[in-house]
Amino acid sequence: MRRQQSRRKSRAKPAAPPRALTVTIAELGHQGDGVVASEPPLYVPLTLPGEIVDVEAVGARGTVKTVRQASPDRVSPPCPHFGVCGGCSVQHMDQTAYLAWKQALVAGALAARGLDVPVDPVVPARPGTRRRAVVAARSAGRQVRLGYHGRMSHDLADIESCLILTPGLQALLPTLRQLVPMFARPKDELRLTVTETSTGFDLALAGGNEPGHQAIAELAGIMDRAGIARVTLDGETVANLTEPMVKIGTARVALPAGGFLQATVDAETSLAEAVGQALAGGKRCVDLFAGVGTFALRLAETMPVHMAESEASHLEAGVAAGKRTEGLKPVSGEVRDLFAFPLSAKELSRYDALVFDPPRAGAAAQAAEIAASGVKRVAAVSCNPATLARDLRILVDGGYVVDRVAPVDQFLYAPHIEVVATLSRPGK
Repeated sequence: MRRQQSRRKSRAKPAAPPRALTVTIAELGHQGDGVVASEPPLYVPLTLPGEIVDVEAVGARGTVKTVRQASPDRVSPPCPHFGVCGGCSVQHMDQTAYLAWKQALVAGALAARGLDVPVDPVVPARPGTRRRAVVAARSAGRQVRLGYHGRMSHDLADIESCLILTPGLQALLPTLRQLVPMFARPKDELRLTVTETSTGFDLALAGGNEPGHQAIAELAGIMDRAGIARVTLDGETVANLTEPMVKIGTARVALPAGGFLQATVDAETSLAEAVGQALAGGKRCVDLFAGVGTFALRLAETMPVHMAESEASHLEAGVAAGKRTEGLKPVSGEVRDLFAFPLSAKELSRYDALVFDPPRAGAAAQAAEIAASGVKRVAAVSCNPATLARDLRILVDGGYVVDRVAPVDQFLYAPHIEVVATLSRPGK
């Protein structure tokens, strides 16, 4: 017979009482919070460097109560939801200071890896240009909440408008709110990814219930009136009125359900131009983490391109678009998990131009193979300056030289930044 062990009841430590402090903000952190130079640091959202503020502090976080001395860079936030909605973190910052901060984020990440490289001025984002958004929703009876989570919170900020979205997506918000009760589970959160395409909106839902036949019939009418091309739930098509299509260069691509695209057309164009300039004159290119062909289909206007991508639906869409578009050089592809099975230096030896655009985690294993290869020109694209800097360090240690670092903002008022770094191999 097992002897029952006595268990001590663990007592949770009582929460530390809030502290009323007057502090000076030393700098802006990577997430857009003001940082107090204390030990440990205190992070205070909605503040700017140089400001003196009264805060209520709990642990390492502070909440502003009063701004005693405001920064000259402080402006009135343009959105009524700012401060409650967590989608934006720095609407209270002047545009010039905002762009300088984003440029410094990139330069700081490079410097942390020992890379002393000039960083171009940031290509700015414009309000009303974001064509792809992910929002959350909850439905309780007739009450629907639709919007973004609060900053560092699971609370859902209910929004009526969002100034970063395209006018089309802004106008679609009431329709999305209307659709939520058809799919949402009681007490569960529904995730909505909506993309504006040239043939209508693509709406990909996750975490909901499949509607019944009567609801689907009603859904078709709503879709037709609102210009929604397709609705999918957890990857399965619920209703499809027309194929969502996007234009990439001269090609028209059938977008896979919930397919990934750059957030704005402006940013996609700027990124593609930087990549094209970096790889100009190449005879054969490989596009790693290629997606639906954002770069490959443009590069194929001047050279054959081979795409490698882990998502079969994305790869198939890009290769198919390449084959049916007149005037393009051959576009080939392979489904491949480049984290587990990066293209080897030997496989890369057949190419003289290369672009890679990995997820936020970067591509350390693939970068090591590129560093050991003889590819002449490389364009590295990333939405994470820290992992980009790590990957660039690998390439530089392998003999590459960083020729240019070009930041492109497509995440207006948020701490994220897209970057294109171009590299070459001396003597190649």
